[in-house]
Amino acid sequence: MAKALCPAIDSPALHLSPAMRFSNNKISLSVRLLGYAGLIPFVTLAALSFLVSSAHRPAVTFSLLAYGVTIVSFLGAIHWGLTMVENIPNTQQLIWGVVPSLLAWVSLMLPVEFGLLLVAAVLLFCLVVDYKIYPHFGLHRWLAMRLVLTIVASVSSVLPALLGLGLLS
Repeated sequence: MAKALCPAIDSPALHLSPAMRFSNNKISLSVRLLGYAGLIPFVTLAALSFLVSSAHRPAVTFSLLAYGVTIVSFLGAIHWGLTMVENIPNTQQLIWGVVPSLLAWVSLMLPVEFGLLLVAAVLLFCLVVDYKIYPHFGLHRWLAMRLVLTIVASVSSVLPALLGLGLLS
């Protein structure tokens, strides 16, 4: 039954070490397009926070925060997926996998500007962790794209926060 639902269960790739399984992965055009498309809400909402009236800015910045929280949670979940392909999942990686979500949740309880700053910090910290973990899985090729995505997402979170705090005009 499981085979019928998911033919990949018998895939020879499942019997390789994690590093061997992922080492030949090239970043496809569809992955790049989807990755960079994920920046659209960051950049659009950050720009809107400067363009809308102060009456509408809270809705725009909260929308940005909510999207950032979603992405941070996704970045943590990637680590669950990576370690679950190992014969014995790495407990530290499982724990790390929930840390971004918990920090993102905390960011929702802060004033929006501080929540955005926390999201930016978590995005950057996730990148640092990924630089240590991804090579173990043969995913070093992804790091250049992750760097660009993280910088744009972080700047898109920080600038509206600084605007809201009155540090930019």
